Amino acid sequence: MPQLDLAEALRCAEAAADAARLEILPRFRNVGVETKRDGSPVTEADRAAERAIRAVLRRFDPSLAILGEEYGAEGDTAQRGWIVDPIDGTISFSRGLPLYGTLIALVDDGAPVLGLIDLPSLGERTCGYRGGGVRRNGAPVRCSQETDIARAIVSHGDPFAFELFGEKSAWTRLAAGTRMLRGYTDAFGHALVIGGGVAAMVDVNLNPWDAAATQALVPEAGGRCETLAPGPGGKGIGLVFGNPAIVERLLEIMRA
Repeated sequence: MPQLDLAEALRCAEAAADAARLEILPRFRNVGVETKRDGSPVTEADRAAERAIRAVLRRFDPSLAILGEEYGAEGDTAQRGWIVDPIDGTISFSRGLPLYGTLIALVDDGAPVLGLIDLPSLGERTCGYRGGGVRRNGAPVRCSQETDIARAIVSHGDPFAFELFGEKSAWTRLAAGTRMLRGYTDAFGHALVIGGGVAAMVDVNLNPWDAAATQALVPEAGGRCETLAPGPGGKGIGLVFGNPAIVERLLEIMRA
């Protein structure tokens, strides 16, 4: 396969995120909510934003596969292709909370190599690619330098997700083993870790479109991102990411 121009791919991903904003922001606090078969919420903003993203991404390289939360797969993204979540945090979006985001990632040779987290209502965009660093609204960012778990802000996804992941007891250990544990969820929480404000995060029961952008961005921002398999009877992807020393401590807690 020909080598991808990641700088050009990022420009395309940003254009796709711009197109998504045009569909999302006019509908924020002004849209109906439906429930999908899996019980998760969806809005017309989710669908319109994904259609807009796909249209832009196809212009970069029509041969690349695309996997999105709302419209599924066009081709096989396992080795090379785009992975898209038009609105990560639809619960927040649908309830008028601005803590949601758009996620776009590019996979090459089976691994995420480019990531973008756009927070439309906050006007913040964090993006980067392998070898190119990470920027938030054009300024370089790095993961936290805090290495003391007693001083570190640690974030987590929804507590019930630990049970779905087959690691219910891990949530109890996490709550007992961290002093400043806060529930900054979804794309918003991921962006806070990559920008350095939050030292690390544990997020589980994820889909590929929830995880791929973060898997690409965290190492580029000087952090560590560990991918976990679910526990017995669980499902989804688990991520522990952020400052390397804090991630190591959190993995010890998770595995205790």
